[in-house]
Amino acid sequence: MGASRTGIVASLLSPFVILLSVLFLGESLGPWQLLGFFLVMAGILLVTWKSKRRSVDTEHVRKGVLYGVGAMFLMAVGIVMVKEILETRSFLWTTEIRLGGGIAGMLIYVVLRRRVAEVRRRFTQNLPWKTIGLASFLAAYVSMMMWLAGYKLIPAAEASILNESANAWIVFLAWLMLGESIDRRKVIGLGLTSAGVAVMLLV
Repeated sequence: MGASRTGIVASLLSPFVILLSVLFLGESLGPWQLLGFFLVMAGILLVTWKSKRRSVDTEHVRKGVLYGVGAMFLMAVGIVMVKEILETRSFLWTTEIRLGGGIAGMLIYVVLRRRVAEVRRRFTQNLPWKTIGLASFLAAYVSMMMWLAGYKLIPAAEASILNESANAWIVFLAWLMLGESIDRRKVIGLGLTSAGVAVMLLV
Protein backbone atom coordinates (compact mmCIF):
# COMPACT_ATOMS: atom_id res chain seq x y z
CA MET A 1 0.00 0.00 0.00
CA GLY A 2 3.01 2.27 -0.22
CA ALA A 3 5.38 3.73 2.38
CA SER A 4 3.30 6.77 3.30
CA ARG A 5 0.12 4.78 3.91
CA THR A 6 2.13 2.26 5.92
CA GLY A 7 3.53 5.07 8.08
CA ILE A 8 0.07 6.40 8.78
CA VAL A 9 -1.33 2.97 9.66
CA ALA A 10 1.68 2.29 11.91
CA SER A 11 0.76 5.41 13.91
CA LEU A 12 -2.30 3.52 15.20
CA LEU A 13 -0.11 1.59 17.66
CA SER A 14 -0.15 4.39 20.22
CA PRO A 15 -3.95 4.89 20.25
CA PHE A 16 -4.43 1.12 20.59
CA VAL A 17 -1.97 0.93 23.50
CA ILE A 18 -3.66 3.89 25.21
CA LEU A 19 -7.11 2.34 24.81
CA LEU A 20 -6.03 -1.08 26.10
CA SER A 21 -4.03 0.48 28.93
CA VAL A 22 -7.09 2.38 30.09
CA LEU A 23 -9.30 -0.73 29.85
CA PHE A 24 -6.97 -3.33 31.38
CA LEU A 25 -4.23 -1.51 33.32
CA GLY A 26 -6.25 1.32 34.81
CA GLU A 27 -3.95 3.95 33.31
CA SER A 28 -5.05 7.41 32.27
CA LEU A 29 -3.60 10.46 30.58
CA GLY A 30 -3.78 13.91 32.07
CA PRO A 31 -4.44 17.07 30.04
CA TRP A 32 -0.75 17.68 29.31
CA GLN A 33 -0.19 14.06 28.25
CA LEU A 34 -3.18 14.28 25.94
CA LEU A 35 -1.76 17.49 24.45
CA GLY A 36 1.57 15.74 23.93
CA PHE A 37 -0.23 12.82 22.29
CA PHE A 38 -2.06 15.03 19.79
CA LEU A 39 1.10 17.01 18.98
CA VAL A 40 3.10 13.84 18.33
CA MET A 41 0.36 12.28 16.20
CA ALA A 42 -0.12 15.49 14.20
CA GLY A 43 3.62 15.66 13.58
CA ILE A 44 3.79 12.02 12.45
CA LEU A 45 0.88 12.52 10.05
CA LEU A 46 2.57 15.58 8.54
CA VAL A 47 5.87 13.73 8.13
CA THR A 48 4.35 10.62 6.54
CA TRP A 49 1.51 12.15 4.53
CA LYS A 50 1.88 12.42 0.77
CA SER A 51 -0.69 14.14 -1.43
CA LYS A 52 0.58 12.27 -4.49
CA ARG A 53 1.07 8.67 -3.54
CA ARG A 54 2.30 5.87 -5.71
CA SER A 55 -0.62 4.30 -7.57
CA VAL A 56 -1.59 1.07 -5.84
CA ASP A 57 -4.39 -1.36 -6.61
CA THR A 58 -7.46 -0.62 -4.46
CA GLU A 59 -7.79 -4.23 -3.36
CA HIS A 60 -4.14 -4.26 -2.29
CA VAL A 61 -4.71 -1.10 -0.26
CA ARG A 62 -7.68 -2.69 1.51
CA LYS A 63 -5.69 -5.81 2.34
CA GLY A 64 -2.68 -3.76 3.38
CA VAL A 65 -4.74 -1.58 5.70
CA LEU A 66 -6.42 -4.67 7.17
CA TYR A 67 -3.10 -6.40 7.83
CA GLY A 68 -1.50 -3.20 9.11
CA VAL A 69 -4.30 -2.34 11.53
CA GLY A 70 -4.40 -5.95 12.71
CA ALA A 71 -0.64 -5.95 13.27
CA MET A 72 -0.74 -2.72 15.30
CA PHE A 73 -3.65 -3.98 17.41
CA LEU A 74 -1.96 -7.32 18.15
CA MET A 75 1.28 -5.55 19.02
CA ALA A 76 -0.63 -3.30 21.41
CA VAL A 77 -2.28 -6.36 22.98
CA GLY A 78 1.13 -7.95 23.47
CA ILE A 79 2.55 -4.80 25.05
CA VAL A 80 -0.31 -4.50 27.55
CA MET A 81 -0.16 -8.22 28.33
CA VAL A 82 3.55 -8.16 29.25
CA LYS A 83 3.55 -4.82 31.11
CA GLU A 84 3.50 -6.55 34.50
CA ILE A 85 6.17 -9.04 33.41
CA LEU A 86 8.43 -6.19 32.29
CA GLU A 87 8.07 -4.56 35.70
CA THR A 88 8.81 -7.69 37.72
CA ARG A 89 11.23 -9.80 35.66
CA SER A 90 14.81 -9.43 34.47
CA PHE A 91 15.03 -6.78 31.77
CA LEU A 92 17.64 -8.60 29.66
CA TRP A 93 15.67 -11.84 29.97
CA THR A 94 12.53 -10.26 28.50
CA THR A 95 14.56 -8.76 25.65
CA GLU A 96 16.12 -12.16 24.86
CA ILE A 97 12.70 -13.84 24.93
CA ARG A 98 11.36 -11.32 22.44
CA LEU A 99 14.33 -11.68 20.10
CA GLY A 100 14.31 -15.46 20.44
CA GLY A 101 10.63 -15.61 19.55
CA GLY A 102 11.23 -13.47 16.48
CA ILE A 103 14.13 -15.63 15.29
CA ALA A 104 12.15 -18.82 15.85
CA GLY A 105 9.20 -17.43 13.91
CA MET A 106 11.41 -16.46 10.96
CA LEU A 107 13.08 -19.87 10.90
CA ILE A 108 9.71 -21.64 10.89
CA TYR A 109 8.52 -19.38 8.06
CA VAL A 110 11.66 -20.03 5.99
CA VAL A 111 11.35 -23.80 6.44
CA LEU A 112 7.63 -23.89 5.65
CA ARG A 113 8.14 -21.77 2.54
CA ARG A 114 11.12 -23.94 1.53
CA ARG A 115 13.47 -20.98 1.23
CA VAL A 116 16.39 -22.32 3.25
CA ALA A 117 18.68 -22.55 0.21
CA GLU A 118 17.68 -19.04 -0.92
CA VAL A 119 18.41 -17.56 2.50
CA ARG A 120 21.76 -19.34 2.71
CA ARG A 121 22.66 -18.02 -0.74
CA ARG A 122 21.82 -14.45 0.26
CA PHE A 123 24.11 -14.66 3.28
CA THR A 124 27.03 -15.57 1.01
CA GLN A 125 26.61 -12.46 -1.14
CA ASN A 126 29.30 -9.80 -1.17
CA LEU A 127 27.63 -7.17 0.99
CA PRO A 128 28.90 -4.58 3.54
CA TRP A 129 28.42 -7.02 6.40
CA LYS A 130 30.17 -4.83 9.00
CA THR A 131 27.73 -2.01 8.37
CA ILE A 132 24.78 -4.40 8.24
CA GLY A 133 25.89 -6.05 11.48
CA LEU A 134 26.32 -2.75 13.33
CA ALA A 135 22.99 -1.41 12.06
CA SER A 136 21.24 -4.65 13.02
CA PHE A 137 22.76 -4.57 16.50
CA LEU A 138 21.74 -0.96 17.09
CA ALA A 139 18.28 -1.22 15.52
CA ALA A 140 17.24 -4.68 16.69
CA TYR A 141 18.99 -5.11 20.04
CA VAL A 142 19.94 -1.75 21.58
CA SER A 143 16.79 0.03 20.38
CA MET A 144 14.60 -2.86 21.54
CA MET A 145 16.16 -2.68 24.99
CA MET A 146 15.41 1.04 25.16
CA TRP A 147 11.92 0.46 23.73
CA LEU A 148 11.10 -2.16 26.37
CA ALA A 149 12.75 -0.07 29.10
CA GLY A 150 10.23 2.67 28.37
CA TYR A 151 7.33 0.30 28.92
CA LYS A 152 9.01 -1.08 32.05
CA LEU A 153 9.68 2.27 33.76
CA ILE A 154 6.72 4.47 32.82
CA PRO A 155 3.01 3.90 32.06
CA ALA A 156 2.44 2.03 28.79
CA ALA A 157 0.26 4.81 27.38
CA GLU A 158 3.00 7.42 27.84
CA ALA A 159 5.74 5.12 26.52
CA SER A 160 3.73 4.38 23.38
CA ILE A 161 3.39 8.09 22.62
CA LEU A 162 7.11 8.72 23.01
CA ASN A 163 7.92 5.70 20.84
CA GLU A 164 5.75 7.06 18.03
CA SER A 165 8.30 9.84 17.53
CA ALA A 166 10.64 7.33 15.85
CA ASN A 167 8.97 7.95 12.47
CA ALA A 168 9.83 11.64 12.68
CA TRP A 169 13.43 11.01 13.72
CA ILE A 170 13.89 8.70 10.72
CA VAL A 171 12.98 11.56 8.39
CA PHE A 172 15.39 13.90 10.20
CA LEU A 173 18.28 11.40 10.15
CA ALA A 174 17.64 10.57 6.48
CA TRP A 175 18.07 14.28 5.72
CA LEU A 176 21.10 14.68 7.99
CA MET A 177 23.01 11.51 7.06
CA LEU A 178 21.73 10.49 3.62
CA GLY A 179 21.03 13.86 2.05
CA GLU A 180 17.35 13.13 1.43
CA SER A 181 15.12 16.11 0.77
CA ILE A 182 13.11 17.68 3.56
CA ASP A 183 10.40 20.23 2.86
CA ARG A 184 8.53 22.73 5.01
CA ARG A 185 5.72 20.27 5.80
CA LYS A 186 8.18 17.73 7.20
CA VAL A 187 9.99 20.42 9.20
CA ILE A 188 6.67 21.47 10.75
CA GLY A 189 5.91 17.81 11.46
CA LEU A 190 9.27 17.39 13.18
CA GLY A 191 8.60 20.53 15.20
CA LEU A 192 5.19 19.29 16.33
CA THR A 193 6.60 15.89 17.25
CA SER A 194 9.46 17.46 19.21
CA ALA A 195 7.01 19.76 21.00
CA GLY A 196 4.81 16.78 21.90
CA VAL A 197 7.78 14.84 23.28
CA ALA A 198 8.90 17.90 25.27
CA VAL A 199 5.43 18.27 26.77
CA MET A 200 5.41 14.59 27.75
CA LEU A 201 8.85 14.77 29.36
CA LEU A 202 8.91 18.19 30.98
CA VAL A 203 5.36 18.75 32.26
